[in-house]
Amino acid sequence: MSRRIALVTGAARGIGKAIAERLAAMGHHVIVADLNLEAAQQTAQAIGGSAGRLDVSNYLEVEAFMAQAQAQHGRLDILVNNAGIIRRGNLLSVSEDDWDRVIAVNLKGAFNCAKHAAPYMIKGGWGRIVNIVSIAAKTGDITSAPGYGSSKAGVVNLTKTLARELAPYGITANAVAPHAIETEMSAQWSEETRQRVLSGIPLGRLGKPQEVAAAVAFLVSEEAGFITGATLDINGGALMD
Repeated sequence: MSRRIALVTGAARGIGKAIAERLAAMGHHVIVADLNLEAAQQTAQAIGGSAGRLDVSNYLEVEAFMAQAQAQHGRLDILVNNAGIIRRGNLLSVSEDDWDRVIAVNLKGAFNCAKHAAPYMIKGGWGRIVNIVSIAAKTGDITSAPGYGSSKAGVVNLTKTLARELAPYGITANAVAPHAIETEMSAQWSEETRQRVLSGIPLGRLGKPQEVAAAVAFLVSEEAGFITGATLDINGGALMD
């Protein structure tokens, strides 16, 4: 596979960082985009990539960021929409502001990035979009965060729409749905929640960010060229659908 220009959002740490590292190891130039510019720069320096601060929920900021990436690198081939947040609280306690922010980052953010990256992929006649979602997109959220699962379900649907619209241009769009990965998000779980989650995983352990990154690496490869509109589960057998 030739060297590609890949942009990974929310890539300063966690799953996003693991994805950036894996794509760089494949020989691609990775643009590390994150709200935390200092951490993004550290990740980029470690993998020989570049970095920039990006709020994916800001439509105009995303448009300018994509244009700058195109100007600097001449093209944009791979987009991984990984940036995401969660706000705890059940239906009765979650605030409107928390709900709106989760939807703005997780769902609108994926839309913003795909919308402004797609024209450059179309120009190049090739592209890969991978959206990081969650098992909660299919089951509903299991950790008291109704906006999170709802936003991720929206991204699954968006993925299918992108797959249909962009297929004529040689662009695929797929999603990866992790569950119970060792990240800062899962580290927030109480011990009771952790044990309850583990009891529902046949493999009996949490997943690793590198295992999610491996799935992304496959979906952006030439070997996955006939896969589009799919959601790949990375959940240790917690959901078999």
